[in-house]
Amino acid sequence: MFTEKKDIKSFTLQELTEELLSMGEKKFRAGQVFDWLHKRGVTEFSQMTNLSADLRERLDGQYTIVTLREVKRLASAQDETLKFLFALPDDKVIESVFMKYKHGNSVCISSQAGCRMGCRFCASTLGGLERNLTASEMLEQIYRIQELTGERVSNVVVMGTGEPMDNYDSLVRFLRLISASEGQGMSIRNITVSTCGIVENMRRLAEEGLPVTLALSLHAPNDEARRRLMPVANKYALADVLAACDYYFEKTGRRISYEYSLVAGENDTEAEADALGRLLKGKNCHVNLIPVNPIKERDYKQSSFKNVLNFRKRLEKYNINVTIRRELGADIGAACGQLRKSHLDEASAQGETT
Repeated sequence: MFTEKKDIKSFTLQELTEELLSMGEKKFRAGQVFDWLHKRGVTEFSQMTNLSADLRERLDGQYTIVTLREVKRLASAQDETLKFLFALPDDKVIESVFMKYKHGNSVCISSQAGCRMGCRFCASTLGGLERNLTASEMLEQIYRIQELTGERVSNVVVMGTGEPMDNYDSLVRFLRLISASEGQGMSIRNITVSTCGIVENMRRLAEEGLPVTLALSLHAPNDEARRRLMPVANKYALADVLAACDYYFEKTGRRISYEYSLVAGENDTEAEADALGRLLKGKNCHVNLIPVNPIKERDYKQSSFKNVLNFRKRLEKYNINVTIRRELGADIGAACGQLRKSHLDEASAQGETT
């Protein structure tokens, strides 16, 4: 009878210890396996040379080491940004971005293959949701990029394809694994998780003891405008979303980052800047203004640089900390979902002509 192999890289150290003990092994073996998986990044049990040949064979018979296959890589000519298209074990594709900053290397990872949130200006949602990623598939984006670039990653942004809060259990498991001292030991404070506002899971995350930076995709200062851009706003009122942000700050002490994509003629007027200023005034927060990346399937246009600067200036009058996101990898379509969408379009076209 066929038994599906277990995903060993998604086990916490405690769970892995229980697995190894059930196999009749000593407790310390779990630490060795965990080290091979999460520090050394091996892809085969045969590479775990401090384990007996018998144990390696038994592990190989019961477990699988999830790995990603690089399908495509784009390198920016403007900066050192790299965009990777990875194939999952079932050949579905996701994308990840490697960015260099003065404070360290950062990777933007995907949490789902596709997305069902339907934000109007985002390429990630155009094909809908295919499936959630496992914790190991989220980790693998970082591990493979470190291997492929030879660079250490010190910051992670869960802001690629997918809505992290729509894949909550895998997200939390990923956060516990990437920050485990026995593995990568990444500072949890160097991790940012984006959400378009899944209120109940924002509140759950506040209780997890994982003080990541929470980034809310806000994009409008009122419910009416937000519903035009973000279908999720039909389910979650802005007042409830902001209350969840306040709760997160209260429980974790972590300043909220409000992401605001500026779309010409949609949400970039002076009146909307003032409305946003009144909405966030007095909150311990940061606003990240993002000139939207146009996609061919939508007719949204990027705000002019003059409008972006004016929007920032008006927000600052409300004593709000504001930055304009530095555009990295603009020449390689580094915005969420663009590389994946072009790859799927090409594959579909080839299928139609064969």
